[in-house]
Amino acid sequence: QVQLVESGGGSVQAGGSLRLSCTASVSTYSTYNMGWFRQAPGKEREGVAAIIRGGNSTFYADSVKGRFTISRNNAKNTLYLQMNSLKPEDTAMYYCAANSRSRYIPLDPRQYAYWGQGTQVTVSS
Repeated sequence: QVQLVESGGGSVQAGGSLRLSCTASVSTYSTYNMGWFRQAPGKEREGVAAIIRGGNSTFYADSVKGRFTISRNNAKNTLYLQMNSLKPEDTAMYYCAANSRSRYIPLDPRQYAYWGQGTQVTVSS
């Protein structure tokens, strides 16, 4: 069992920044691939960013490339998403998730077994 807890969401104006954090309870956190996903009301959940277990490879949705940065601190069992130049279309519930597969599609939410409770991000124009 892996417990994930997100924090850092809130309301900001367009062009602003937020940093989301996700802390995992499991001691083997460093063995998991991690990802950030988001879901707006009435829309399907989509992948935002992902990072492999060692932290040396990252993946981003085209809509956030150049604006968002995913990182991890394995010593602290923590995942981060730095969000800059936020746009109203970034408004959604953001979730962190954990995956243990060595061969997978990084931004496919169906391939992640463990999920946090979500943190709301609202961007006003």
